[in-house]
Amino acid sequence: MKLQQLKYLLAIVDNGLNITAAAERLYTSQPGVSKQLKLLEEELGLQLFIRKGKSLGGITAAGRQVIERARLIMQEVENIRSLASDYYHEEEGTLSIATTHTQARYVLPDVIRSFRKRYPKVNLNLHQGTSEQIADMVKTNEIDFAIATGARDLFSELLLVPSYHWDRKIIVPKDHELASVEGKIDLHELSKHPLVTYVFSFGGQSSLKKAFADEGLEPDVVFTARDADVIKTYVRMGLGVGIVASMAEGNDDGDLVAIEAEGLFPRSTTWIGFRKEAVLRRYMLDFVKLFAPHITADQLERTRHARSQSEIDSIFDDAELPVRAGQATKITEAA
Repeated sequence: MKLQQLKYLLAIVDNGLNITAAAERLYTSQPGVSKQLKLLEEELGLQLFIRKGKSLGGITAAGRQVIERARLIMQEVENIRSLASDYYHEEEGTLSIATTHTQARYVLPDVIRSFRKRYPKVNLNLHQGTSEQIADMVKTNEIDFAIATGARDLFSELLLVPSYHWDRKIIVPKDHELASVEGKIDLHELSKHPLVTYVFSFGGQSSLKKAFADEGLEPDVVFTARDADVIKTYVRMGLGVGIVASMAEGNDDGDLVAIEAEGLFPRSTTWIGFRKEAVLRRYMLDFVKLFAPHITADQLERTRHARSQSEIDSIFDDAELPVRAGQATKITEAA
């Protein structure tokens, strides 16, 4: 059995069982990939795929187990390469991060700016998507770190480090009736207005919808988007009242009003995650510290050696995570 055969096997799976696409991704020929797959099956004495003529129509039960172990083997190969590289090129490499638009647009710029100053020879790849799309990137080994909020059930392959809390903000045009409301706005008042907010996750109940449901209310969500800037555009158009993450309240045009919504909805927690079996190079560890500077060296070291998410949760049980606020200097704050 050769590592090349396992690499070809995983490429076939990651390209939808399309051998031609796998060959193109590997910069080799389709017959070469087919031959190595056949040799691997003959050596194992197992049929890894269900054939439909000359095409692959599915994965056998034995094939799924072999593929699972092949991923672990190839990950360890990468870990060995990373260890070797650390000794000779500790400040060179590639760092791939998958995250949501809000994190990429409002949180990561300062982190990445500091990181680039410290590690100018490290190539950064930043991928954006929904939680479901980020989870897909994790499954195909495309990224080193995932940064998201909630949706922990989608990321069982990762160790998730809680990084900070955040609340939501209500945004309306300056001339909107809610902009002049005295005192705190409650859910009953908010439910009277059409709402513009983030796309809801496909898995589980939205915390926003649950907050209304707990009060016996049904929110009138007329528009959803994954991009906070898109939400603001439609708020400006008068489509509805916007609800965004507190760190996304920035308003360069000065035509919106941000209203506190702390306590109206459950507080959210953003985490940074990496694979259980991953070897974190020095620049990767420094990125985590830049993103979540409150994490102590001891906590990070214990996290690296944790074997389960429950073990990590216990490490941060008593930790007081910072609460990330908005950009008050760029937007009018409602009294």
